[in-house]
Amino acid sequence: MAKKDRYAKAPTTERGDLSAQPRLHQRAAEIQEYGTVSHMLPLDLEEPVRLEMTEQLNLLLADTMTLRDLYKKSHWQVAGPTFYQLHLLFDKHYEEQSEIVDTIAERIQLLGGVSIAMAADVAETTRIERPPRGREEVPVQISRLLDAHQIIIGHCRKLAERADNLGDAGTNDLVVSDLLRANELQVWFLSEHLVDEPLVRAEEPKLRNVG
Repeated sequence: MAKKDRYAKAPTTERGDLSAQPRLHQRAAEIQEYGTVSHMLPLDLEEPVRLEMTEQLNLLLADTMTLRDLYKKSHWQVAGPTFYQLHLLFDKHYEEQSEIVDTIAERIQLLGGVSIAMAADVAETTRIERPPRGREEVPVQISRLLDAHQIIIGHCRKLAERADNLGDAGTNDLVVSDLLRANELQVWFLSEHLVDEPLVRAEEPKLRNVG
């Protein structure tokens, strides 16, 4: 092959000249605005139902993402004689909440909505109290986590009933099976750590302070 042929210009297509150069710094208009749902999806659910469900699920998503991160903060910063047990427990619950986050987001997208995603948007939306940046005692860490769970569980119960009334069986099943039951189980594991029991030395019954 002649040299001029070897370095000939690459063939063109309808998309223009071919090039290995990445197309960087691209921007364009959104293809779907937040707070909307795609029209005419074959889900047998009317648009107003899907709008309401995606709005409520985004609230749950923001709270669940906050709870997830609160578990990771607690995992990193826990201290004291129960460090090892709680360090592992907090991380286990973090991983479980991470799975729940993905489940909620996928349900929102499935319904034709847009799931909340970025930390700044989550911070503006969540109903969970923001903790300080510094370390807190174990009872305070656990209490914060339980308070967050309570917010989510209360919302789950209301949303499950509402979804059932609107005929959205899929959202009802997700909220009960994937969110409510998982959060209830985590509450049990957490709350048992706040029972006021002696750590290394049992007390005589008559010496116990009851009341």
